[in-house]
Amino acid sequence: MDRLTPQKYLSLYIDMRRMRAIEEKATALYYEGRTIGRIYSGRGQEAISVGSTYALAADDAVAPMNRDLGTHLVRGITVREIFCQYLGRANSSNRGKDAGLHISSPERGVMVNMISNLPASLPVAVGIALAFKIRRELRVALTYFGDGASSTGASHEGINFAAVRRLPIVFICENNQWALSTATSKQFALEHLVERAAGYGIPGIQVDGNDVLAVYETTAEAVARARGGEGPTFIEAVTMRMKGHSVTDPAQYVPQSMLDAWEQKDPIRRFGNHLRQENLLDDSLDENITGKISAEIDDAVAYAEASPFLPAEEAVTDVYAEGIATTYA
Repeated sequence: MDRLTPQKYLSLYIDMRRMRAIEEKATALYYEGRTIGRIYSGRGQEAISVGSTYALAADDAVAPMNRDLGTHLVRGITVREIFCQYLGRANSSNRGKDAGLHISSPERGVMVNMISNLPASLPVAVGIALAFKIRRELRVALTYFGDGASSTGASHEGINFAAVRRLPIVFICENNQWALSTATSKQFALEHLVERAAGYGIPGIQVDGNDVLAVYETTAEAVARARGGEGPTFIEAVTMRMKGHSVTDPAQYVPQSMLDAWEQKDPIRRFGNHLRQENLLDDSLDENITGKISAEIDDAVAYAEASPFLPAEEAVTDVYAEGIATTYA
């Protein structure tokens, strides 16, 4: 496993900061009526997508979900691209026909658009891993799914197939305590979701999802296993969804005491404190980082707002619908 350099430590911190700042700006734009569609916040979960993506090689494949903006940033998706997507411009990933993180970039290893029916991207990532194995390429796929999505057929079938075929893939379950408004205690009887790994016959590791270094190291070990032909790993990253399911959800069902407790474990603050202890961060550098991120976001919003919408006559291009034939007795 590659060790992180001091510069990489700072890069982890900067990408987590960028992720949060982008989502905060996108939420503000939503309330001003300037975005198309809802915003899904990964606040409190930044360490998972950022830390895990740093563990991948450049030609590995990743299939992120709706709270994995950090994955896009680490993979080189620009802030301009992200805001063109949020604002529904014609130069966005899907030409203004969808919003959110429905962004793919195969040339940068983001192989699968986030699919709204979670975790429909999981079996697709398994297919990519199968292709890697058939072609004898030393490449690894990585995908994410939530605690709620872990109970779906797509999740079980995908993980089981990958386990049977010993495919080079890493599964990261982002256990953020809530499947929309359903608490984990009402979803399954297991004490820890990672216990499901034994049922598939693959290694399972639980990690503190708010510790970016722990996420990186755990994922790097799983990636090395997969690349070495040892098959998949199930990682349960324990974290907390600090906002509602989407920007439209006030999440009044979440106990305030729970939010207060998890706020003390904020991944960005924790890692910032660690960097300060290691003399890699001080107030001056932190202010400089804040300023650069703010300027980058301002530039991206201005660029997106100056970009054109898709012409009306092209609204139905590249859109497909499957007809369903119904017969009545």
